[in-house]
Amino acid sequence: MPYATAADGAALHYEVHGAGGPPLLLLSGQSNDLGWWDPVRADFAAAFTTLVWDYRGTGRSDRPDTDSYSTPGFARDALAVLDHAGVQRAHVYGTSMGGRVAQWLAADHPSRVDRLVLGCTSPGAPHGVERGPEVRRALVQPDARAAREALLALMYTPGYTARHPGPFATLGDPSMPGHARRRHLRASAGHDAWEALTRIAAPTLVVHGTDDRFNPTANAPLLAGRIPGAVLRLIPGARHAYFEEFAHQATPLVTGFLRDGEAGMPPEGPPAGAGRT
Repeated sequence: MPYATAADGAALHYEVHGAGGPPLLLLSGQSNDLGWWDPVRADFAAAFTTLVWDYRGTGRSDRPDTDSYSTPGFARDALAVLDHAGVQRAHVYGTSMGGRVAQWLAADHPSRVDRLVLGCTSPGAPHGVERGPEVRRALVQPDARAAREALLALMYTPGYTARHPGPFATLGDPSMPGHARRRHLRASAGHDAWEALTRIAAPTLVVHGTDDRFNPTANAPLLAGRIPGAVLRLIPGARHAYFEEFAHQATPLVTGFLRDGEAGMPPEGPPAGAGRT
């Protein structure tokens, strides 16, 4: 069970999977451990050597109650993971907050990033499009069950959750202490990479679901327009967890871009909302 050591001494748990293909670093969403990628990781491991890791505050990594949580800080933690794994250069695929972390990794450490995929993410509040007040209210309501149902509805279509009772890997690490959860929230909310985006030199694919209200779809063209040469692809009918529910479209799209530099339109698949069986 490998652990990297961050600059401040925090232990960072990570895993490596795959049969020797090019390295691919997968970055999870806010308040989630490496389990975020469980539904699709094997598909990527068939073509790449995948690295997944637990952010500080999650999973088996250390959980310091310090001012060490930020999206640039998570990017530095990601470098520690790459260094410990002996990976000098990797493809990077980040979704949600992981996409925010990936922006800093590509902008500040260009020699370490080969190709970049930013999924269901944004440049940050000052220049991005924030979720609506009704979404924020639904997520913080005092009834925990109702709040969970609201989050599920933002992540997946009703047809998918009706056919898939769970468990769902995208609803947060339940073992996180309160201080870590609060610090993750502040880290993601404080993200602002607008000026840094123009420094990204890696070939970049921006992917988003057309029905994403958790991180509004309008952020995707903002990112693609700010990053030199970036390609934008939208997945019709998909919500925030497009990479899981619409994996039949998203995974081939991302794999083709990372492997060959091709970013064609998402392949045909089941009707919007049907998801995978």
